[in-house]
Amino acid sequence: MSVFRPLASTRPKEIQFKKTIIDTRFVAEGLAVADVNRDGRLDILAGNVWYEAPHWIPHEIAPFQQIDPATAYSNCFNTWAVDLNHDGWVDQIVIGMPGERAIWRENPRGKDEPWKEHPIWRSACNESPLYVDLFRNGRRVLVMGYDDSYLAWFEPSRDPYAEWQCHNVSDVKGAGSFRYSHGLGVGDINGDGRNEILTKDGFYVASADPRSGPWEFVKTDLGPACAQMQVFDVNRDGRPDVISSSAHDRGVWWFEHLTDGRFNKHTIDETISETHSMALARLGPSKAINVITGKRVWAHGPHGDVGANEAAWLVRYELNRTSGGVEWIRHIIDEDAGVGTQFVVQDINKDGLLDIVVSNKKGVFLFEQLSNHM
Repeated sequence: MSVFRPLASTRPKEIQFKKTIIDTRFVAEGLAVADVNRDGRLDILAGNVWYEAPHWIPHEIAPFQQIDPATAYSNCFNTWAVDLNHDGWVDQIVIGMPGERAIWRENPRGKDEPWKEHPIWRSACNESPLYVDLFRNGRRVLVMGYDDSYLAWFEPSRDPYAEWQCHNVSDVKGAGSFRYSHGLGVGDINGDGRNEILTKDGFYVASADPRSGPWEFVKTDLGPACAQMQVFDVNRDGRPDVISSSAHDRGVWWFEHLTDGRFNKHTIDETISETHSMALARLGPSKAINVITGKRVWAHGPHGDVGANEAAWLVRYELNRTSGGVEWIRHIIDEDAGVGTQFVVQDINKDGLLDIVVSNKKGVFLFEQLSNHM
């Protein structure tokens, strides 16, 4: 059984966040957090701009171009920060419009100049590409589709400036490979101790040699078009479940993994729309699991999606297991920030508490978790 209930006004120890408006321009729909200038503080990278902590001074990574949030899209749907050329300075991975090329930008090591671009791959498909430790060996790889044809994983070549090595996961036109595919995740669904790659239509099981594809595909109904998919044992029955959120309609859900291998859909919330990105984190003194998501502002413009002009919520759903099953308690963090296609939950100010950073058509925002709970 799964129950949703809004936050009661008298509920104690509500987690508080301090909101900082970093930028009011439409900069990007994805962002990353890293120490760009090696001063020991975590900075924010969003598209063509990085913001220097602690005062969030903007610096251009590439020339910034003002775009109309009602009619246009950014050149950054997803981004990650990592030292790719092993020079001790973090670089930036950038994925723009679905289907376009994936690149990385080289940190100029403190110089005030544009970051040099280098190729990753000619095409990046699926609207929720992942940069994750797929094989649990401490090394992250890119998981995404390409050429509207294959789902694959990618690792850097020995030469960091060369195109990355591609390893096909799917057959041609496999699930998750189309540029506008919605829904992608990684987790151990079948209990074999290795990660599978999830799509809304099923999951891929790694071959004995994961560099040798295609992987076995297990067709499974994991719901409607969604954003990032999270694997977690929601009801603590020993079977991993799947949590997802609607990209362009209404709904946040969890899918209960049944004993026969099927998944039973439970609705967490069906009021909020365009929840085009989602993360899972433990928050507050109790370290309770929270699903964090929000409204992607004008995902298809002001008239393209259901509820496009409703309040731009940033919201969390706190998991509470009861004797009767599972309930999700909704807490609205903010009503005028929302999310983009990717956001970060990380301890930005190094106080031991997880913070939230989002970037979308309303701007760039930091939500610092406060320790003085009521």
